[in-house]
Amino acid sequence: MTEEKDRRVALKIMMGDQEREVTFDELVLSNNLAQEALVRLLVEKKIFKPEELAKEMARVRKERYRTPQDLPPKEGT
Repeated sequence: MTEEKDRRVALKIMMGDQEREVTFDELVLSNNLAQEALVRLLVEKKIFKPEELAKEMARVRKERYRTPQDLPPKEGT
């Protein structure tokens, strides 16, 4: 990969008088770390069990990600 593709900027943030570019890779990593920390805290505090999270993730996946076979047939076909 070229350096340019590696540095695809997702957003720019201002910190005081300095501008910082955040790449897609940095944004994804930051989101993953935050999500993992949140899940660990919720499990540790017994808000939910890991099994419940897995079940809910499967439910959301089924709702959001459909195969062509899951879609209703088009009219006239």
